[in-house]
Amino acid sequence: MRSDNNAERENAEKDRLRVLIVRLGAMGDVLHAMPAVAALRAQLPECHVGWVIEPRWAPLLMADGAAPRTSTMPLVDAVHTANARGWARRPLAASTWRGMRELRRELQAQRYDLAIDLQGAVRSALIGRASGAELVGEAEPRERPARWFFQRRVATLGVHVIEQAAEVVAKATGLELTPMLPPLPVDSAAERRVTALLPDADALVLLHPGAGWGAKRWPAERYGALAAALKARGYAVVANCAPGEEALAADVVRNSGGATREIATDMAELIAMTRRCALVIGGDTGPAHLACALGKPVVGLYGPTDPARNGPWGVPFRVMRHPESRRDHARRSTPEAGLLTIEPEEVLAAVEELLGSQGTAADRPAVQA
Repeated sequence: MRSDNNAERENAEKDRLRVLIVRLGAMGDVLHAMPAVAALRAQLPECHVGWVIEPRWAPLLMADGAAPRTSTMPLVDAVHTANARGWARRPLAASTWRGMRELRRELQAQRYDLAIDLQGAVRSALIGRASGAELVGEAEPRERPARWFFQRRVATLGVHVIEQAAEVVAKATGLELTPMLPPLPVDSAAERRVTALLPDADALVLLHPGAGWGAKRWPAERYGALAAALKARGYAVVANCAPGEEALAADVVRNSGGATREIATDMAELIAMTRRCALVIGGDTGPAHLACALGKPVVGLYGPTDPARNGPWGVPFRVMRHPESRRDHARRSTPEAGLLTIEPEEVLAAVEELLGSQGTAADRPAVQA
C-alpha cells in the first residue's frame, strides 16, 4: 500500500510539471517533435506545456484567437514566439537584443521546471537556458557545441527522428512514452475559405511538388503526367503552391494538361486543405509530414534523404526510392539521380494500392473530412 501511495504521489507531482519545448522550426521538424509532446500530454494531462517556436510556424500549434485546451490550441498551454532567424541576420541590432530580453522575461515568468531542446542547435540551447529551467537535450545534437549548454544529455537509439524526440522527452520527464499522432489546431476561418476553394470530390489527391532544395524535387513534368493519370481514373487533383514555389506549381499545372490546378495557401489553410484530402503525394517536405500528423495516407518520393529517418510515420504509406540513392544533404539544385528513376506509373500504382481502388474513384464511398 505504501508503494502504491508513493507512486500516486509521484504521478501527481509529475502532473504538475511545467515543461518547455524548444523547437523553433522548420515545418517538418516541428511536426516531427509533436508526437512526443502528444504522448506527454496523454500521460500527464494536467502538465503545463509551453513551446518556443518561430512566428511563421506558430499556426502548427495555435489558430487565430486560440485558447489552450481547445480545438484552436489543442496540444500546448502556451506558445512563445522567437524571431531567431531575424535575430541571426541582425545580431547587433537594438531590436534583436530587445526581442531576446523580452523572450527571456516571458519564459522566466512561466517558471518552467524543465526545458527540452528538440532542435539541438546552439541558438535553441541558449533559449532553453534563458528560461531558467533545467535544460535537457540529445547527447549527440545536430550542432555538437549545443551539448555544452545541456544540464542533462539523453543518448537516443531510435532510427526515426520522431522516435528520437520521444526518447528525449521520456528521459527528461521519467516517463515511458510511445509517440502518437498529435492534434492540430482548427482555424474556423481557414476551414471556410478552403471549403470554398476545393473541388467537390469523393477522393481528393494533394500534390506537393516543392521541397527544401532541388535534389529532393521530383520533376514538375512527372507530377503533371501523374496528375493527368489520376484525373483519368476519377480522382480530383490539387497542387499546393507554397510561397516562392509559384512557378513550380504552375509548371505542374501546365504539364498536367489541365488535370490539376494550383492553390496557394497560408499555414492555417494548408492544414484545412490537408484535412480534406484522401491522400498526399510529395517528397521529404513539411506538407507531407503534415499529412502524416493529420492521419492521411502518403506516397513519399525520396532521393538524397533517408526515409528510415525522415520518412512518413504513423499512417499508411508507400515510399518510392531507388536502392542506390544515398543520404546526402548537399543542397544541389538538380534532382538526385535515383529520384529520376521513379516513374509516374509506379506512383499511380502506389496510390491505387493505398486507397484500395478496384476501379475509378467514383466506385468508392466519399472520404470524410
